[in-house]
Amino acid sequence: MKTLVDGYFHVLKALIAACLAGMVVLVFGNVLLRYGFNSGITVSEELSRLFFVWLTFLGAIVGLHERAHLGVDTLVMRLPRSGKTACVALSYALMLYVTVLMLQGSWTQTIINLEVRAPATGLSMAWLYGVGVIFSLSTGAILLHELYRVLTGKATEDELVMVTESEELPEAAAHHDGPGGHRHGLSPAPANTTPIRTASSR
Repeated sequence: MKTLVDGYFHVLKALIAACLAGMVVLVFGNVLLRYGFNSGITVSEELSRLFFVWLTFLGAIVGLHERAHLGVDTLVMRLPRSGKTACVALSYALMLYVTVLMLQGSWTQTIINLEVRAPATGLSMAWLYGVGVIFSLSTGAILLHELYRVLTGKATEDELVMVTESEELPEAAAHHDGPGGHRHGLSPAPANTTPIRTASSR
């Protein structure tokens, strides 16, 4: 299962890189052709917008998996374990609720726009909204797994705080384990720095 999950996120990262490369080539190439040769790439704007939307949503999935989203732990870190568990469980429950709403809206828009074509590329507009379905299903699976670990007491104290110091991210990536991006063996941040905190919830 872990191999399958890791493979899925490798595919997501490859798609993110491809979207970014496509955006750069299309936008830069269009500007170069417009100013240098009085020409342009007709589909540049539509494809760049599509790539940007996919890059954003796929990046958000990877960010949740790797606990890279911004978070504030000022209150949670001062609570006992039971308080931390309650806060984290509530946080995951709220995120799951929003994810369900996102799935419903994305699916509805995908079906509605299935036969609607973009004027320049002729692509179905369902491609624009379909990534919301992928995002919702992926993040929903991550959140359900994390919520299960919290409710069964399998989450560590650090995972209940849901925050990783920015200086710890390279080391955390090396110790990454599990579909929820659990991190082990993290060392404290240097005392003379002001770390940026990241988390899997906002």
